[in-house]
Amino acid sequence: MSVVSNEWRSAARGGKRVNSERLVLALMVVLIGLLSVAPLLRLVWTAIAPAGVPDMARLARLLTSDRVLIASGNTLLIALSSTLISVVLGTAAAWLVALSNLRGKTAWVFAFILPLMIPPQVTALAWLQALAPGSPLALLCATMGLPWFAPGEQPLYSLTGIVLLLGTHNAPLVFLTVRAGLRRLPADLVEAAQASGATRLRVLFTVILPLARPAIFAGAALTFVAAAGNFGIQALLGIPARLPTLITLVYQQLNGIGPSALPNTAVYALLIAAITLAGMAASAWLGGRHDVRVNGAPRLWQQSLGRARVAIEALAWWWMALTLLLPLSALLITALTRGFGQALTWQTLTLENFRAALWGYPAVRQAFLTSLGLTTLAALILTVCALFLAYFLSWRRTKLVRGLWLASELTYALPGIVTGVAAMLFFLRPLPIVNVSLYGTVWIILAAYLANFLALVLRPTLAGFAQLEPALDEAARLCGAGLMRRMRDILLPLAAPAALAGSVLVFLTALNEIQVSILLVTSQTQTIGPTIVFLDEGGSASLAAAVGCLMIVVVCLLMTLATYLARRLPQGVLPWQA
Repeated sequence: MSVVSNEWRSAARGGKRVNSERLVLALMVVLIGLLSVAPLLRLVWTAIAPAGVPDMARLARLLTSDRVLIASGNTLLIALSSTLISVVLGTAAAWLVALSNLRGKTAWVFAFILPLMIPPQVTALAWLQALAPGSPLALLCATMGLPWFAPGEQPLYSLTGIVLLLGTHNAPLVFLTVRAGLRRLPADLVEAAQASGATRLRVLFTVILPLARPAIFAGAALTFVAAAGNFGIQALLGIPARLPTLITLVYQQLNGIGPSALPNTAVYALLIAAITLAGMAASAWLGGRHDVRVNGAPRLWQQSLGRARVAIEALAWWWMALTLLLPLSALLITALTRGFGQALTWQTLTLENFRAALWGYPAVRQAFLTSLGLTTLAALILTVCALFLAYFLSWRRTKLVRGLWLASELTYALPGIVTGVAAMLFFLRPLPIVNVSLYGTVWIILAAYLANFLALVLRPTLAGFAQLEPALDEAARLCGAGLMRRMRDILLPLAAPAALAGSVLVFLTALNEIQVSILLVTSQTQTIGPTIVFLDEGGSASLAAAVGCLMIVVVCLLMTLATYLARRLPQGVLPWQA
């Protein structure tokens, strides 16, 4: 009798265990399906059939119109040109950090990665003020008798300005992928080439770069997508220059016409998605044309800079001063003066803009609190989802689980404005059963955040699960522990550092983002990223600069906090780790 009862108890525990896993997996399917898959399908259907019936003639007319052709051409030209600049800068930086005896690598990598963490709209605002007539650089040129731009002339309001700024802003994306590839470089091949009499340049172009080719093209794909979907820089520089791109076309159409423009903007968003996916596919094909796999464990190889080390280090830090300190100092000076374009003197010095940013303007304070609340809630929800999804991907990988993973990766890979348009279309109508519409509320922004940033927290969490021993989970299963018990007592404590790193990355990205929320905010539901753009457009450049400075301080504090956790994190989880 006791044997039978024990068998029944064991079967009951096994049934509960299976049911709990199925329940969690079903919840993941519902969440990712409603937030990622369904909105994208709605976007495609609206673009093809705005009235419920496919209208290919309308679609063809829209795609071949002069406005769309010009915007598409500008988007492609900007994305390709800036990607080329990013590849050159990022590859050179990766070589310096991974393969040379450059001193102070940790500090230099932190400074090189920092612009990537700063919101692009703040970067554009900083550079606009760095090249303004009253900037320190302009005053220095005037003192030295060097020519400067005439008042009212801004060189960044041009195609060249957008390309250069996007190229430098996205260079860290290439740096991260190429550095990882160079760290796996087999020293034996390099030493064999050197023993054969090959010069440093010959080794670079015949051994190092060919072996790093997949990493270079992977970084190029990331940069291409980031450049094509970067709203902050394209909007702040392109709209005043009357240089239309697809992303600014979406913004201007919805701002000027409203929700009735959604069928057309769905086409523009789908075109942006097609361009970015085509760029990623082309990059993957070019990077995978040759097999560069090597046998054996790679041994790290470094090249001495020799007598040129001091000069190269000086050049590297000069680049940091030019691309980081120059615009940020100009942004700070603008925030500390009473009006845009004024020189910083004791007469013009004021802290009024910072006081107004912190306490004087309720709209700014409310935007920051809204962003803080949404970002915190999104980070918490995504961390929980990532822990369970990482569990299934690591030890229960089925076709359904792989499909969920691919859906999250696709949503993250697409430009944020595509996610924003898809969310508008899907949540514009009241939800079934509850008959509540999310449009015009903070919840639609939260839904877009959850869809767009799941992959960002999932990646480091997967890296954490890769270091766990599956036997611990199996032993707990044999003892009858269900999924929730195992997650609470075993998996969560071990994977918590990696999941926390993912949460910090989500927090850093979502707190200042603009691509996703620019189309979803209203006068009552502002977030801090679009608020900076609206302040600048409204003529409050000094206040916008103060808000931008405060956001940079928040970013630096969060990066420093994450750095303190680096000892307990898998290698490479934090992108600014040397």
